[in-house]
Amino acid sequence: MLKVDKISVMNMENAIRGARNPMNSWARMDSYYDEGGNFVLGENDLTLAKRLAVAGSDHRKFLRQIFVSMDILAPLYWWKEFDTYKVGTVANSTSTMHKIQAKEFERDDFSHDRMSKGALAVLDTTIEYLEKSRKKYVETREVAHWHDMIQLLPSSYNQLRTVTMNYEVLINVYYARRNHKLAEWRTLTSEIEKLPYAKDLILVKKEG
Repeated sequence: MLKVDKISVMNMENAIRGARNPMNSWARMDSYYDEGGNFVLGENDLTLAKRLAVAGSDHRKFLRQIFVSMDILAPLYWWKEFDTYKVGTVANSTSTMHKIQAKEFERDDFSHDRMSKGALAVLDTTIEYLEKSRKKYVETREVAHWHDMIQLLPSSYNQLRTVTMNYEVLINVYYARRNHKLAEWRTLTSEIEKLPYAKDLILVKKEG
């Protein structure tokens, strides 16, 4: 299970202006903001952006200046894979260290959408023990119960992180993970396809 929320794309105006610096072609800029405050690439700017995007990473440095922020709720086993993308990303997460005891454990705190009945039964048993440990810790503040929660917590536990990336990183993510066997990656790459100008600036690699 993976959910994406609160998507924000930033700095596209500055990025496209910078893309014109090498040729001093700022006079050809024709982008604008629409009535809703959204930045719209004009015909000249879009043509340049598309040409640079397909030319390779050495030529499309401006994509590293287009930032995307989003909230991602996903299981710990997925976050371990996401952490491969350390360059060009920043993330703030909810804290299991400080807040694991703040609410009762329930099944929907975990990704279980593809579990078998047997696995669900094991998960429910684990949740029951985690909840007992949580209550004991809240009542007694004995650190042994906190350690039980931290060390027994399944990797299917869902964690929320606010993540900032850039369009160059998203190119790497998209082509490396769009056909991954983890459904969480396919959900994220579907969201990437919906970003502004994704077809022109992110989905740029030739097939075959």
